[in-house]
Amino acid sequence: MNACESILGLSPYQGGKPIEELARELGLSKISKLASNENPLGVSKKVQKAINDSVSNLNRYPDGNCFELKEAIAQKHNVSSDMISLGNGSNELLELIARVFVSKGTDEVIFSQYAFVVYPLVTQALGATAVISPAKNYGHDLDSMLSLISNETKLIFIANPNNPTGTLLSDEKVYKFLNQVPRGIPVVLDQAYFEYLNIDDQAISWLNEFENLIISRTFSKAYGLAGLRVGYSICSPLIADYINRVREPFNVNHTAQIAAIAALNDDDYLEDSVRLNTDGYEQLTNGFKALNLNYIPSYANFIAVEFDDAMSVYNNLLKEGVIVRPVEMKGFLRISIGTANENMHLLEALEKVL
Repeated sequence: MNACESILGLSPYQGGKPIEELARELGLSKISKLASNENPLGVSKKVQKAINDSVSNLNRYPDGNCFELKEAIAQKHNVSSDMISLGNGSNELLELIARVFVSKGTDEVIFSQYAFVVYPLVTQALGATAVISPAKNYGHDLDSMLSLISNETKLIFIANPNNPTGTLLSDEKVYKFLNQVPRGIPVVLDQAYFEYLNIDDQAISWLNEFENLIISRTFSKAYGLAGLRVGYSICSPLIADYINRVREPFNVNHTAQIAAIAALNDDDYLEDSVRLNTDGYEQLTNGFKALNLNYIPSYANFIAVEFDDAMSVYNNLLKEGVIVRPVEMKGFLRISIGTANENMHLLEALEKVL
């Protein structure tokens, strides 16, 4: 078969091991999934009601323009709705953005070592050239990224907070970086975990100054809608128009749109999510210290923890009913922050297997 040469070396994206799969394999009844950075609170009651109310219209195609959801997001962030694009999770938007700006093998895409695995995937799938900046303390080295910009640079990805390391760049450093990037090069600021920072939103205001800035966010994490897949980007109306030209029709289903609107307006649930994450971070890091484990301080809803033999620990944790995530950093496992009971299950399992 004459498949595109650029995809021949690709491996499919592997999500966290499903609970059902582990239950089938080992016959376990108590399983804690701490692998996929999901919100352990479950779905909010307001969202559940909205989902139930949406079912009667499932025989109809969804609003292909996502008008009401765009209006809700625009109102939330005080931007124009023509600056918003919707995706089947923010993952799809990252791919769509790459498709807009990358078209040939000499095109270069800059991202950091130890950054989100989708960046190299979409770059290679499009046959472009990945330019990887060495990590600095497991996070982004913005000066290094600036030094890598060339005439062939077509796109830059920055994850903040970063996945899988959980590291964070200050607003001051990101703003300075944006000022130094040539305005013709789009910069994607991937903020999938922004809500966990619980800080004022500075990046949105930068859109008035930087027409090359694209901010991507998701409803999969703090808003608890990972199973419905809704992500969005905010950028200049021109870039948003380009994204919508390559977007598949009806890429965000009807129930997902309705649920996302409800989630966006459920401040109590979001506050509970952030509080649970803060408490869980303290519980886990105290436990890691007691076990003499090194970890990377995180600003998201997961922690990268170092082990002498990470894959052995991963496999032994599975036998104890705990699912965590191997990552592309040798010697590390990424552990999502769960409920207090899930966190305790993990810590007790770690004490047993180490």
